[in-house]
Amino acid sequence: MRGRPTMWQTPDRTRRARRQRRTLTHAEEIFWRLVRDRRFDNLKFRRQTPVCGVICDFACMKIRLIVELDGGVHKLHDARDAERDARLEQAGFMVLRSGNEAFLSDPNVLLDAIRLRAAQMRTQPPHPSGSAAHLLPRGEKGE
Repeated sequence: MRGRPTMWQTPDRTRRARRQRRTLTHAEEIFWRLVRDRRFDNLKFRRQTPVCGVICDFACMKIRLIVELDGGVHKLHDARDAERDARLEQAGFMVLRSGNEAFLSDPNVLLDAIRLRAAQMRTQPPHPSGSAAHLLPRGEKGE
């Protein structure tokens, strides 16, 4: 799954994501107010965005984090949510799930978990393929 693009966009997913952006739950509205425009730790979040073939509530690509705020209906779809999470984790994302009520009663629990993920990602060395340091100067490749 690493070789595939992170965002698998189709016209149907675009329409669905746009519709979902207009109909946020109360918890999603509060979360969005807290994180939009890099208000939270200078992290850029996208809302209702396609990632790996699924529409995620919120995504921060820089720290490869997905935040899902779930209403009561998600209790009926545990298996489907677990499958989505596994697909996202296989692609290198961490998925944080919080119930709407849990988030509304204490948003700092989720925000602290996001801060922890950001700190972990900042301390990890960059992946070698993301750097040109492994390339030899021209003429030293045996040409």
